[in-house]
Formats: sequence, structure tokens, C-alpha cells
Amino acid sequence: MSAYLINHLRIPGGVPNEQGLSYLEQVEETVKAYGGKWLAQGEAQVVEGAWPGLAVLLEFPGMTEAQNWYDSPEYRKILPLRANNAISDLIFVDGVGPDFTVAGFAQQIRAAIGAASGAEG
Repeated sequence: MSAYLINHLRIPGGVPNEQGLSYLEQVEETVKAYGGKWLAQGEAQVVEGAWPGLAVLLEFPGMTEAQNWYDSPEYRKILPLRANNAISDLIFVDGVGPDFTVAGFAQQIRAAIGAASGAEG
């Protein structure tokens, strides 16, 4: 199942400095080696709340590949170029399966609540 990296990225001054540009020039090769690909990058259209900065969305074949990329020596070598020159909230999240529905997820939660309530009584 696919896994996704979501980065809420803020670049001080709005324009990458030399270290930030160096990171951008190198990061793609590190991602490709783990099957990652860019799905989205740029300013987000905010419809609720606040989201200053940019959004970055990458897809990996799975969580293992995403974590292996992040922990790889190749990425760790260039990570400070981003971390020291931008503000990032970076997460990994698993994708959902082809049969996933939000209503089905709600039913699972209801069943778990019911089971816990029955166990307590």
C-alpha cells in the first residue's frame, strides 16, 4: 500500500537561499532510489484554517520505503540543507486500500466503542 510524505514548508523570505537551492538540486535523486515520486508541490489553496507557506506531497510504494529513504545516508547527507534553511512540518501517512470508505471507518469505530462498552458492563 502506498505511503505519502506531506511537508508543510515555509521558506524564510519566500525564496530559497543557496543551501536551499542545493538541497532542491540533490533531493530528487535520493527519492527516486526508494521509488518515491512528487505528486504535488506549491502554494496551497486554503479553504479552512491557515496554511502559510507551501505544500509538498510525495508518494512512496510503502511506509518501509518512505522511512528507508528518510533514514538513508544519501538523504541524511543533504537533510541539513533543508532543515537549517526552511521550516517544515513533515509527516508520513499510509494510503488507504481500494475498498476503504469513510462510512466503513465510522462503522469500525462504532463497533469498537460497542465492544468496549459491552466489556465494561
